[in-house]
Formats: sequence, structure tokens, C-alpha cells
Amino acid sequence: MASPTIVPAVQPPPAGAAPIVESPSAGFRHARTAPSLADVYRTIPVEGLGWFRKLLAFAGPGYLVAVGYMDPGNWATDLAGGSRFGYTLLSVILLSNLMAVLLQGLASKLGIVTGRDLAQACRDHYSRPVAIGLWFLCEIAIAACDLAEVIGSAIALKLLFGIPITWGILITAVDVLLLLALQRRGFRLLEAVVIILIATIGACFLFEMVISRPDLAAVARGFVPDAEILRNRDMLYIAIGILGATVMPHNLYLHSSIVQTRRYEESVQGRREAVKYAFFDSTVALTMALFINAAILIVAAATFNTTGNTQVAEIQDAHKLLTPLLGVTGASTVFALALLASGQNSTLTGTLAGQIVMEGFLDLRLRPWVRRLITRAVAIVPAVAVSAAYGESGTAKLLIFSQVVLSLQLSFAVFPLVAFTSDRKKMGEFVNPRWLKAAAYFVAVVIAFFNGWLLVQTIAGGVS
Repeated sequence: MASPTIVPAVQPPPAGAAPIVESPSAGFRHARTAPSLADVYRTIPVEGLGWFRKLLAFAGPGYLVAVGYMDPGNWATDLAGGSRFGYTLLSVILLSNLMAVLLQGLASKLGIVTGRDLAQACRDHYSRPVAIGLWFLCEIAIAACDLAEVIGSAIALKLLFGIPITWGILITAVDVLLLLALQRRGFRLLEAVVIILIATIGACFLFEMVISRPDLAAVARGFVPDAEILRNRDMLYIAIGILGATVMPHNLYLHSSIVQTRRYEESVQGRREAVKYAFFDSTVALTMALFINAAILIVAAATFNTTGNTQVAEIQDAHKLLTPLLGVTGASTVFALALLASGQNSTLTGTLAGQIVMEGFLDLRLRPWVRRLITRAVAIVPAVAVSAAYGESGTAKLLIFSQVVLSLQLSFAVFPLVAFTSDRKKMGEFVNPRWLKAAAYFVAVVIAFFNGWLLVQTIAGGVS
């Protein structure tokens, strides 16, 4: 029987381009039949540029990934940690961010070296039932993330314009039009919009930090791990919540795909250079996310903890108290503006992640607007139902629940990523060295253990 025709794993080079050197592929069972995000694949040139211009050309994917580390789901855990325990949990934010830098670096390396995103690599490596199961779990995670974005944006609209939460949730469905408009104008514009929104969030919280006048010595001590975190059950619970809200599964799929929008030289040297620049891009972007998450906690500690308001955990409560406690007109408005920017930013990247996961796991391609409406409908229906039945307090609890769901899914993305990048057959000379392999598996186990603990405590009723 004749063997089936196999489509080349890498597209032919354009006229005059350097010859392509195939990615390490002996560890894969099938050739890649289509690139990830085919409409923007290798559309941004980086060859023939000086190091600084090349640095700028590679900048972008890391910021799309960093969005997930400062979305509305992170706000609740940071606000609770700062209001209840002051600056102590800053060390948890720092350690969570270092874990994120490691994992996102591995995700970008997988995409650059193999020419496959994480979803495509899973589909090739695992049996079809396992791959479909992983796809289903990832779709749940994306829906949970979108749920947090819907609620966060709706709360921001309520705080800024007085729009009822239920109507705000419905209005968020319109943002699909914004995403489609941006995608039609090129991937660089989408990246630019995301970076502008991140800068807006950063500027807002820089303003909030300045006017809250935190104790700088206490802030510095907060970045040093404290054994009290492990001894205090309530503090440990919030610490694990911060970890669960920081590293998100869909970001690993997203990063492994969007790094392939750069048209780097497909040779060993070209890939090595691309890995280096991509890692620098994501590290800088995640440092920005670290600043924003730390700033939220610092503002909460300086404004609420020091004044005895130690039970502020909901976004609406924080907004209500900021202006009277700080005595600065507009402090609450700036806070709400940052929340709106955070929600809109996250919804853009969540859509891309959904497209990557569906195409990668199922080799199924839908029109972007169809894909977007499906994801948004899954998030809007429960959000509208809960807000109509229980009001704002119900949406706050739903926001926390979405983070628990994300925590449950994380290990199903982390362990395959570490395994693939530690496989010499798949990665060739780019395989993780022993020290990196050990560090990556250690991080994977730590995340799995603490997220599992968080889930058990949540099911058991949490802490008082």
C-alpha cells in the first residue's frame, strides 16, 4: 500500500533567502502539516538587522504573554495578600515570577527549535484520546481565564460609568470586533496595542504607589522569604492563590506559537540567536508584570493594612476606599482605569491562545470571529447567571473560582513542556542541560503540589 504524502514541516524559503535547515524532528512521529497561526507565521523580518534593531524586532511576544500575569484574576489575590498581611507576600510574587520566566523561556525555545507550538507537539507525541483530553482541559482553562476577564472588565465599567454588572458583562462581548480589526492590520499592531495597555496599567499603579507612600524598608524586607508564610495557614492559602493566579497554562501554548511570527534564519545559529532574543523579550516583559503585581500588593498594604482595613479582598471594596484613605481625588478612578485596561488586554491574548490550542490539538481551523464568540459565550453565560442571581458578591466569588480552575489545569501543560524540551530527539543540541532539566522538573512539581493543596483547601471550604 502506498504511503501517504507528507507535507514538508517547514515552508519553502522566499526567493533569495538563506537555505532552510530542518528543525530537529527525529523525535516526532509526523511531519508538521501546517505552521502555527499560519496567517501571521514568519511575517516579521529579523534577519540582517543590527543587534539593537533585532532586539526591538523580537520584542512583542513576551508582552502578550505577560498580560496573563497581570489580569483581573491576579488582582483579588494581590489585594487580599496586601490588606491582610502587609508586605510579607511580596516574596511569593517574586518567586512565582521567577518560575514564570523559566517556563516561558522553555515554551519559546520549543516553538523556535522545533517549529511546533506546545499543542502541536502534544498532538504528535500522545495518543489521540490523550491529546483530546489535554485539549478539553486547556479549553476549560481558557474559558476560566476569559471568565475572569469578563468579570474584571464588567466591574471596571461599573466603577467608571455606573453600568450594572450584568450589562457590563454583555458589553464585553463587543470586544471581539476590536480583536478582529487589529488582526486584519498585522500582528505588530496587535503587539503595540497590548504594550500600550500594559504601560497604562503600569503608569496607573506607579501613581497609586507614589501617593500611598509605602514604607520602603518594609517593602524591601517583603521580597525576602519569611518562614511565617509556611507556619500561618491563612497566609499560606493566599500565597498559593498568588502562585496559582500567576503561572497560567494557556500562556505556555501562546508563547510557543507567537515566537514563530519572527522570520529568523532557520539554521542552528539562527535558532540559537532567536532563542536568546526571545528569552530576553519575555524576561523584560515578565519583569513589568512583576512590578505591576507587586505594586497592587504594595498599594493594598500601604493603604489598607496600615489603616486596619485588613479584610479588603474584593476589587469593588478597594476602589471604594482608595480615595478617602489616600485623600487624593481621582485615586479610585485611576484604579478602575487600570482594571479596564487589564481586562481588555487579557481578552486579546486569550483569543489567540484559544485559536492556537484548537488548531494545534485538533488540526481544526475556524474563522477567528466564530472562535471568539464561542469562547466569550462560554464565559458570559455563567457570569450573567451568577450576577443576576447573587449580585456583585457572586461575581467576586466566581472570579476566585476561575483562578482555582486555572490552577487545576496548569500541570497538564507544564509537565509536557518540560518533558519535550528535555528530550534530545526532539530538541537536538538545544535540549535542556541537566541543571535546567532538574530545575524545570522541580518547578513543575512545586506548582503541582501547591496548586493541588489549594484545590483541596477550596473544596474543603477554604480558610476563615
